[in-house]
Amino acid sequence: MQNKPLSINPALRRAGRGAVSNDAGRFEAQERAFEADGWDIEEESRPLRTEVSLERPRKVITYNRSPDLPFDRSINPYRGCEHGCIYCFARPTHAWLGLSAGLDFETRLVARPEAPLVLAKELRKKSYQVAPIAIGTNTDPYQPIEKTHEIMRSCLQVLSEFNHPVAIVTKGCLIEHDIDILSDMATRGLVKVGITVTTLDADMSRKLEPRAPAPKRRLRMISRLAEAGVPVRIMTSPIIPGLTCHEIEPLLTAGAKAGAQTATWVMLRLPLEVSPLFQEWLAEHVPDRAQRIMGLVREMHGGRDYASDWGRRMRGQGAYAKLIAQRFRVATARLGLNGELPVLRCDLFKPPPVPGDQLSLFE
Repeated sequence: MQNKPLSINPALRRAGRGAVSNDAGRFEAQERAFEADGWDIEEESRPLRTEVSLERPRKVITYNRSPDLPFDRSINPYRGCEHGCIYCFARPTHAWLGLSAGLDFETRLVARPEAPLVLAKELRKKSYQVAPIAIGTNTDPYQPIEKTHEIMRSCLQVLSEFNHPVAIVTKGCLIEHDIDILSDMATRGLVKVGITVTTLDADMSRKLEPRAPAPKRRLRMISRLAEAGVPVRIMTSPIIPGLTCHEIEPLLTAGAKAGAQTATWVMLRLPLEVSPLFQEWLAEHVPDRAQRIMGLVREMHGGRDYASDWGRRMRGQGAYAKLIAQRFRVATARLGLNGELPVLRCDLFKPPPVPGDQLSLFE
């Protein structure tokens, strides 16, 4: 049974939002819609506001066994993301909350203020085996609401106190507020950061990722982190065929100039609800290129919008995918971005003494 689309009140302005629609989550059984009140009066146009609810997590470390990922555990301080990137593969996770992957994902957010306390408890378990924790691989920990809640900063403080390694992915400039912690952790070999820059075209960036920092601002983030001694890479992700693919070399050149030590890339992925949302976006913003873009996407996934096969979902397959990979290899080699960031240290991990712990008297 297919979910019916949710109606969006035409009086709500979508300025600064990525998704065009708000289709029902795939687990919702009923249609919800705005209905006219019977009065023939034009409603006042008003912006679509961001709502934040709070969640008390029982655990915060999520484990995975994906052979495509270089980490086996991660943390998400927030659910949903106000950056509103239309291509975000994490959008379908909002369905588990009974919400839409469309506008709900970027306007109805969930903050987890007790995450740092829960994290500390999990790290103190005798059964815990240390390995780098990834943050930002699902939703961005430095999206705008971090300025108010500072959950990511508190999680970093916990990880620093435990001498626990962490790998961060973000496009949010609020990471600069934590350079004091990150720089200190970097001196101990405990942190590395990836900054995502999708395009150098400010106008296109504003349409693709409406509430994320501008491209030049993200390059400045790379510079500031590098100047602070934090190992940083530029992530040219996702590469959107027929839309941003021509920018691979300029993006990498700009990243190297800013101070990135290495670079990575991922091809556009359109799982579940992301595909229809992305196609709506194409029809609204680049209708002349929509057919070409989707044609290339399907060419890389055996005629489908997306194939989740291990080893292929991140890069696609076929002649076009191989061409993109080759261009990336050549450019990174030329720019000296084809190395690896330093391996994070796990040997320093040690839970700090609990206040009042008698054993601390003998250390």
